[in-house]
Amino acid sequence: METLSAAGIRAWRMHAQGLAGPGAATGSAVAAVRRAAGLQAQDAKACRLQLRARSAGLTAADLDAACGAGRRAVVRTWLMRGTLHAVPAEDVRWLNALLGPRVADSQRGRRQRLGLDDELLARALPALDKTLAGRPPMLRDELVARLGEFGVGLDPRSQAPAHLLLYAAALGIVCRGPEAAGDKATYVLREEWLAGVPDAGPGPAGDEALAELAVRHAAAYGPVGEADFARWSGLALGQARRGICAARADGRLAEVAGPGGPLLVAASQQQPPDLAGSVRLTGHFDPYLLGYRDRDLLLAPPIASRIATGGGLLMPCVLADGEVAGTWRHEWSGGGPGAGRRLEVRVEPLPGPSFSRAGRAGVEAGIDAEVADLGRFLGVEAAWRLIG
Repeated sequence: METLSAAGIRAWRMHAQGLAGPGAATGSAVAAVRRAAGLQAQDAKACRLQLRARSAGLTAADLDAACGAGRRAVVRTWLMRGTLHAVPAEDVRWLNALLGPRVADSQRGRRQRLGLDDELLARALPALDKTLAGRPPMLRDELVARLGEFGVGLDPRSQAPAHLLLYAAALGIVCRGPEAAGDKATYVLREEWLAGVPDAGPGPAGDEALAELAVRHAAAYGPVGEADFARWSGLALGQARRGICAARADGRLAEVAGPGGPLLVAASQQQPPDLAGSVRLTGHFDPYLLGYRDRDLLLAPPIASRIATGGGLLMPCVLADGEVAGTWRHEWSGGGPGAGRRLEVRVEPLPGPSFSRAGRAGVEAGIDAEVADLGRFLGVEAAWRLIG
């Protein structure tokens, strides 16, 4: 078995994520979300940019519609690593059942420091049900006010409301509804929101669920190791190993040779072609950099602090052949929303070969195409320039 080079691993991972090649021509928002094994959703704008980078022809409105009350095809709730994710609606119940208990346990100390002791939680969960039952998606401030009417007093300026909702979501009681005006979060009862969603059954359980998640991680992020799966999912390493063993036993995972030893991919996948000048602009919190125990193959250690700036924040990246080559940010100019607004993208190269004289023209041509597509996706004019 030929050992994959670092460039070969990056090529495989970019294709697996739908960031390069035919996979990027995904036909729907739901399909793109499924292929990526879920999108990071703690920031609505960033989540939309994740969809753009993994699709062709879709728009920001397509993701909003998939998450909206009319379709409910994509649902946002707290899953992998206890982080808000957007996943296909039919996967919410079994992922919640698999990951929710660990998420709830991991936050127990923080809840108690915020005054969310067992007695308060025992009153708050039924009050949440009564507050949300039969009502349209509710903003958090309104939800906190209504909980007060049931004797559950929370300081809206503290983190207590957020951690109560995280706990309730981990138990499968609530999930996020569609974004309100200004991308404000709303909340709904999970079972009311999923009522009538096709195929949103209980799904796999136990080791079968662990195996299914292991396969999805390998298909979306492979080649990967068992520690990568544990880190991405938030599962204990022992659980991760059980899932991998079960998936290998039924032939759904295969091995490839990596520089440091065997790595796993989905058995249905074939080694993709080289990236050959692929350039992508990814936004904040992009999953491409969140699927692994370390990011050294994708993000050179000397520049890592420029991207992972602390507190879980990942900066928007310029990816050149699957490796971080720069950062970017944008500003709006022109009129108000929908009135001649223009997107101005500023790209800052980072140390490395991609923006060298030999490779610069190809990277800049790729950025041209990406910025044009970003404008199309958002429905605005867009331009860019180098800084730094």
